[in-house]
Amino acid sequence: MIDTELRLTWNKLIHFNWIFGLILLLTVCVPRFWMVLHANQTGNYGNIGIIMAISALIPFIFLSKDGRKQIGITKPKNYSWIVYSFLSGIAISTLIFVLGYLLYTNSLDNWYVYIGKSYNIGTDLTIQDRLIYFIIFAVTGMCFSPIGEELFFRGIVHASFSSSLGERKATIIDSLAFALTHLAHFGIVYIYGSWGFLFIPSILWVLAMFITSLVFIQCKKMTGSIIGAIASHAGFNVSMIYFIFYQL
Repeated sequence: MIDTELRLTWNKLIHFNWIFGLILLLTVCVPRFWMVLHANQTGNYGNIGIIMAISALIPFIFLSKDGRKQIGITKPKNYSWIVYSFLSGIAISTLIFVLGYLLYTNSLDNWYVYIGKSYNIGTDLTIQDRLIYFIIFAVTGMCFSPIGEELFFRGIVHASFSSSLGERKATIIDSLAFALTHLAHFGIVYIYGSWGFLFIPSILWVLAMFITSLVFIQCKKMTGSIIGAIASHAGFNVSMIYFIFYQL
């Protein structure tokens, strides 16, 4: 049986199903998890950009034109929902910020505080310097991870699972994978020269990332394009970066 989603080159070797999706998750997410933990320890995040670029390229490496269309690489059917998607990303990020601040204020148990610490931002920046850094982080945050993660998680991974397990199970699996992958960003923490695990905060963080993934998936459905998920993810990131720079 030929999988029309795949390029002819790959049809003899693999099938577009949950096994393929699982292989993708293990191949990309496990190294990424380790890279993020290593970057949190060393402060060198150069390799994270590489893994994001690879994540974005994977659909173009494996999928045919029909396959790319199936995962949402197409023109949006509803352009107004691109704006709504961006705003929904800001909204969910704001809710996560409020929850973290109410529970943990400015302590390192607050996910945004710890993530902000990983940015290595100086505490004595002038207003102008802070604005420059914010713009740099905001632009990169709105481009690299939204494109790479959405094409990967809400794109090729989601479609490979849904092709054999159905939409509902695919939604749960790719959202859970997305959430657990983000434990490397917060949950397993490197503080004051040693590693730790913040049990309750990490559970809340994973749950927040799971719900965030559901929002991204809904935005993809409403726009009829992966661009909806990318827009929502971009809104989430720029909002998170704003809170880190100006509210914490």
